[in-house]
Order: sequence, then C-alpha cells, then structure tokens
Amino acid sequence: MIAIIATVLGALAALLHVYIFVMESVQWTQPRVWKRFGVADQAAADVTKPMAYNQGFYNLFLAIGATLGMVLFWVGQPDAPAEIAGRALALFSLGSMLAAALVLVTSGRRYLRPAAIQGTLPLLAFLLFFFA
Repeated sequence: MIAIIATVLGALAALLHVYIFVMESVQWTQPRVWKRFGVADQAAADVTKPMAYNQGFYNLFLAIGATLGMVLFWVGQPDAPAEIAGRALALFSLGSMLAAALVLVTSGRRYLRPAAIQGTLPLLAFLLFFFA
C-alpha cells in the first residue's frame, strides 16, 4: 500500500514538473506565465527566455527520471535488478526535485510558497519510496 501511495505522489510530482517545463520552455513569453514567475515586463521575459527554456528542460528531465524509475520499480520482481534500479532512479529524481525546492527557498522569502508547491509532493513520495 505504501508503494502505491508513493507512486501516486511521485506521478503527481512528475506531472507538476512537466507543467513547469511547459511554462518555462514553451509559454515563457506569455504575460500570464512570466508574471507568475515575478518577471517585471515583456522585455525582461524576452531577455530571460533562453534561461527559462534551459531550466524548463531540467524540470522535464526530472519528471522523466521519476516516471521511468516508478515504471521500472513496478515491472521488476522484488529485489530484482529492474526493481532496485527503478527505486534508485525514482529516489534520485524525487530527491533532486526536493533539492531544487530547497535551493528555491534560499532565493528569498517570496519563494517560500512556490518552493512548498514544488517540493511537497517529491518529499512525501521520496519518504514513502524509501520505506516501501
């Protein structure tokens, strides 16, 4: 049961990071997006577009890693290489999502809410996968 809950939370964390990818790498220059990230104006959004594009792909890769890890975890027999590799990949990807949220906290108080949104699902999924 713990593994199922961990997988649901991990999948939600992955979906959130795909959504962040879309905002950063695809929709960055749309005012509703850059305003959400605290960018001052369209000119600043245009200047930071390459950085946001690159950062978005980091989020996508974390989502792919977590998803692949969870798939391997479930297709592998207990203690078989696929299950062990899947658990390790899921833990690494979820831990990296959590670490990114912690780094965001160090950016200033105004980032506490985004960091909590970005980090809560990976934290819970990580803990549950660790003990599953």
